[in-house]
Amino acid sequence: AVIYLALAPKSNSAYLAVERAIEDVEKKETGQVPLHLRDASYYGAKSFGHGRGYKYPHDYPGGFVAQEYLPEELRGTTYYHPTDRGAEATLKERLLRLRQFRGK
Repeated sequence: AVIYLALAPKSNSAYLAVERAIEDVEKKETGQVPLHLRDASYYGAKSFGHGRGYKYPHDYPGGFVAQEYLPEELRGTTYYHPTDRGAEATLKERLLRLRQFRGK
């Protein structure tokens, strides 16, 4: 296991994504959670618009649906930038396909 880990391709992309997100939370006006993502399970929540228009990804082909998850103030922000190394290269390809599907 030690040799495998020592020789495995390295990436800090996930770490950097979290750091960028934390920096935005600390230094920017990040806005509110979009209404369609807010908890609609408690009494009266739906009267506030919570959950309205939410698309459940598991109900869509491939478990993916084009839906906005970021607040308006952060739309277009990308935190995760995968590398071309190791298994992350496969993740990068999938992410690019999903972004094309979304039209971004």
